[in-house]
Amino acid sequence: MRFMVIVKADKDSEAGVLPSEELLAAMGKYNEELVKAGVLLAGEGLHPTSKGVRVRFAGDKRTVIDGPFTETKELIAGYWLFQVRSKEEAIEWVKRAPNPFPGTEAEIEIRQVFEADDFGAEFTPELREQEDRIREQAAANANR
Repeated sequence: MRFMVIVKADKDSEAGVLPSEELLAAMGKYNEELVKAGVLLAGEGLHPTSKGVRVRFAGDKRTVIDGPFTETKELIAGYWLFQVRSKEEAIEWVKRAPNPFPGTEAEIEIRQVFEADDFGAEFTPELREQEDRIREQAAANANR
């Protein structure tokens, strides 16, 4: 089972305040534990939304909206992608994480990632083959 572990933004992360050396070291140690346990598939911090955009879809129309975005509690500051046996295992790993915003309250959301079997018969053998090709190419792109 794969889970996306989402670190919610706060006012400092949205202001572009970078983590301290101590937090970077603690996160590095935690990430090493995740890798050694075979749990970590990916993980990154994200720039604030002032450097981002949103694309709004309305039928065939696309509108680009420049950041920053104001609803801080709904924004993402970073993420991990875990592969674990259960949601409970993902929760246990997250509980061991350093507080991403030391000295303040932080929130980390855990969401299960859909797997091919979750889509049932609608995910035909042809669509599964296409998905496999896309994943192989994406992995090759990541290794460039």
